[in-house]
Amino acid sequence: MAAAPTSSPLIRVAALCGSLRKSSYNRGLLYAAIDISKTFQGLEVEYVDISGLPFLNTDLEVNGTYPPAVEAFREKIAAADSVLFASPEYNYSVTGPLKNAIDWASRPPNVWADKTAAIVSAGGGFGGGRSQYHLRQIGVYIDLHFINKPEFFLNAFESPAKFDSDGNLHDELTKEKLKALLLSLHEFTLRLKKSA
Repeated sequence: MAAAPTSSPLIRVAALCGSLRKSSYNRGLLYAAIDISKTFQGLEVEYVDISGLPFLNTDLEVNGTYPPAVEAFREKIAAADSVLFASPEYNYSVTGPLKNAIDWASRPPNVWADKTAAIVSAGGGFGGGRSQYHLRQIGVYIDLHFINKPEFFLNAFESPAKFDSDGNLHDELTKEKLKALLLSLHEFTLRLKKSA
């Protein structure tokens, strides 16, 4: 496995969870990613809560401004260099709360544009994989640039247990896979910044 980043420009990553459940495994993946990122120099992952966003309604846009919760969310995304998404799969797609957040941040001006991104997902069966494919399709239109490898799908219900009862990740192999994904995201973001 590649070494953790050493001396490099700070890459700020906004971490978004598509599940609002208190003990969400997907949120557990993001919290684990935040912990792992603290062992890197040049990488900062911040959890950005989407639970307080109102449903998208353009009637709430007044003279080019948005409701306070939406403005605050958009500012967090605009300030980030990269985005880490975690979403379970609902009906073969992303969750409603995540799609709502994506749509709010894509309103003019689109604050997703030209950012790098990565996806993790936990669930049954395919581990949320079909939600990832839909998210990649959405990313094309809003001008997000996803890393291709490594892919990260986790069957959260396979034995041995990967999470505790509070949704905290304790499986070391899964943490290593998360680390590899973060390293790839960091390197890809630096490459795009250099070429910009």
